This record gives sequence, structure tokens and C-alpha cells, in this order.
Amino acid sequence: MRYLTLLTSLVCMALSISAAKADRRVAFVVGNGSYKNVAQLPNPPIDAKAMAATLRNVGFEVIEGSNLSRDQMTEKLLDFGRKAQGSDIALFYYAGHGIAVSGTNYLLPVDADIKSEMDVKLGAAINIDLTLEQTMGDAKVKLVFLDACRDNPFAAKIKSNSATRSVNVQSGLAEMKSGEGTLIAFATGPGQTALDGQEGNNSPFTRALIDNITRPGVEIQQAMTSVRAQVNEETRKGQLPWGHTNLTGSVYLNQAPTTQVANAAPTAAGIVPAATGGSDGVELEYWRSVKESNKPEELNAYLTAYPNGQFKALALARLAAIKSGPSTATRTLNAGVDPATFTDEATQVTEDQIGLDKNKRRDVQRRLTALGFDTKQSGAFDDETRSVLKRWQTARGYPSSGYLNKLQHKALLSEIVAAPATASDNSQKAARRASAPPPSSAPAPAPQRSNPGDAAGAAFVGGVVGGMMGGMFRR
Repeated sequence: MRYLTLLTSLVCMALSISAAKADRRVAFVVGNGSYKNVAQLPNPPIDAKAMAATLRNVGFEVIEGSNLSRDQMTEKLLDFGRKAQGSDIALFYYAGHGIAVSGTNYLLPVDADIKSEMDVKLGAAINIDLTLEQTMGDAKVKLVFLDACRDNPFAAKIKSNSATRSVNVQSGLAEMKSGEGTLIAFATGPGQTALDGQEGNNSPFTRALIDNITRPGVEIQQAMTSVRAQVNEETRKGQLPWGHTNLTGSVYLNQAPTTQVANAAPTAAGIVPAATGGSDGVELEYWRSVKESNKPEELNAYLTAYPNGQFKALALARLAAIKSGPSTATRTLNAGVDPATFTDEATQVTEDQIGLDKNKRRDVQRRLTALGFDTKQSGAFDDETRSVLKRWQTARGYPSSGYLNKLQHKALLSEIVAAPATASDNSQKAARRASAPPPSSAPAPAPQRSNPGDAAGAAFVGGVVGGMMGGMFRR
């Protein structure tokens, strides 16, 4: 009987693991707000962090980014496309500026500088239709959420540079049709503009998504009905989300019942429900996403979402630390540093652009160690070095990613590091030691008869010891 029970348990475990593996979920979540050539949007990065935390809590692997350039967005999209191939649910979320030109929708990287229709179509912006087709084409279920229906910031430039031909530049985004197994949701209707919300908070559309799409036991189309009602009410009928769906079955992002107990086994859909029905887990993920932030608006967004949250005291303490500013030592280190160093996030791409060979990587590690951030000086940036880089970045107030860009590398090189002893210093120390008389308590050595063999052996040993000592001093 005992063996039968054990066998049954193993079978159930195998089925649970199989079900969990069968339900593969991948999400692309990006919020762009720090635009270089048009008005900035304060809330999209905050929206993206909150959405990423919400999706991770229900089993999504999230490819996340904020304030991305054209190259950085392309890199994230390529990663998303590779991971979304054959997935059960692929989800695309974007908050930021978007434009519609001649009926086609485009997303804007933060470095976009659009002067004409040609700039748009030749790559300054991201074509949404093409992007979704290439990255999510073979996923079983495709969910698209676009909080990008804001005024077209480049409309006037595009129109003025297209005087010789007719070009249709819309407000908001154009209507899109969904293919089989797809749901597309816009923050507002076609040609309409959406609200960004109060600064330092989530937009009405994103807040409604977070509140509804991962509610336990709620099907996604039912959740979107609640999203529309919530936004419509919150904006006093000033904004009504719009969408198009071609789903062929019921889709649940959290199939767990509301009475699900903590630490329960995965459900049939492979979702591991969060403790106490999911709310605590969402808050935890949200806090993890902002706890090391140096931006008050992100911490205030957490406090707004969870005014009596379990991390309220920590959030208030971090806000106070940011307000009081860095320590005197840190202010001294940061003197003369390019202001962009504190805002430009480093990635693998920006680090590759520096062109660090093994010796330069070892120099970075040596400098970090000399500054008190101990790491191995191997010339390879492994997980340990990445962790140390994050600690250094956090201590200096730079975006903490574990990678370097040219500005951060320059700032690191500018920090004063204690120089190692030079060869001349070592030789002088060695000469002083050699000329010093022996201690008075040591007996004088007895005279020895010398022979050529002994002299050669002594010379050999002396050379080896001397080489070893020299190597030690050089290191």
C-alpha cells in the first residue's frame, strides 16, 4: 500500500510538472518616456515596471525595458521573438509615444527624430504590424496591449515636409485587425488620444489592466470588459479602451480559484498561484522592481498602489535617502561626471561598444577591488563581476544593470585608485633590506669551504627565489 501511494504521488508530480512545462508564457514589456527630441512622458517606465511584476507573478518570462533607443528596442524584440516561438501565450505590452502614418501604426524609441514620412518608414520608428508578425506569429495565443494612443509629437514636422504629396498623419493610433488566436487592446479608440495619468503614477489604462487581467479565475475577455468599465468610470467617460479579438477559446492568465491556499501545487494550466490569492505576490514583485530605484516617482508609484503595503517603511526610508542626497564621499566622486551617466542605462550592447579586451576588463576589476568592491581579477566578466558592478553602480547613483557603457567606464577610470608599488620602489626596499645588518642575537655563520658545484647551486636557487620575489612585488 505504501508503494502504491508513493507511485501515485510520483505520477501526480509528473503530471503537474508536465502541465507546467506545457504552458509556456513569454511577455515583451517596454515603457518609453525619456524622449530626447519631443516632450517626455513621466509614467510609461512606471507602467512597464508594474506590468512586468504583474505578469511574472502568473508565470510569464518577461523581456523588460525602459527608455530604450532604436537599437535597444531591436535587441529586446529579437530576444522576445526567439523566446516566443512556439509559446502557449505571447504577450506584447508597450507604453509610450506611438504614431499612425497612412493607416500604419508605429512605436517610437526614445532617440526617434522624425522629420518626414520617409524617416518613419525607413526605420526611425518600429512598425507594429511587422513586429507582431515576426515576433509572435507562431504563438498559440497572442495578447497585445498598447498604451500608446497619445498625440503624435511629430505630426507637424511630417506634414510640413510632405507638401508635394498627400500624407495621412493621424492623432492616436489607427485601427488594427487581429488574426486567429489574437487579442489587441488599445488604451482608447482609433484616432483618439489617451490620458497619461498623474505624474509618478500609472496611466488609467495600465492601472485597469493590472487590476483585472490576472484576477484568479477570470477569463481574459471578461477581464477586458472590466478594464473598459474601470477606465471609462475613472476618466468620467473621457476615455474608453478599444480592442479587437479573434480568440478561439477561453484564455486565463490566472486560473487559480480565489480560495487557493499558499504554496499550492501548479494548476492544470501550469500556473503557480501567488500566496493569498495573488495580491501579496504582485506587491512583492512590484517592490522588487523598484526597491533599488533612485527615482522618487517609481517609489511613490509603489506607495500609491499600496498605501499600507508591507514595504511602506522601506519605501519611505529610501525616498528620504534620495531626498537628502548622496554622502559627501559620493558627491566628491561624482563631481565632474557627465550628467547623462546618471540616466543612461548600460546594456550588453553598450558594453560591447567600449571594446574591452581581457586586459581592460582586468583593469576594471582591479579598480573595483581597489575602491572596495572586491572581485576576482580574471579578465572575464562573470556573474560575480556583474554583481559587483551593480553594487558600484548603485553606490554611485548610476542605473544598476551590471553592464557598462562609455560614460560609466569613463567615470570609473576617473575615480582615484591607490597605485601599486612601482618597480623602483620595490628595488629600493629590497636594497635596504639587503644592506641591513643581521640581528645581534643571530650567531655568525661558520666559514665554509666553497667549490664550483656549491656556487652553481646557490646561484640557481638565488635566481629562482629572486624571480619569485620580483614577481610578487610586480603583482
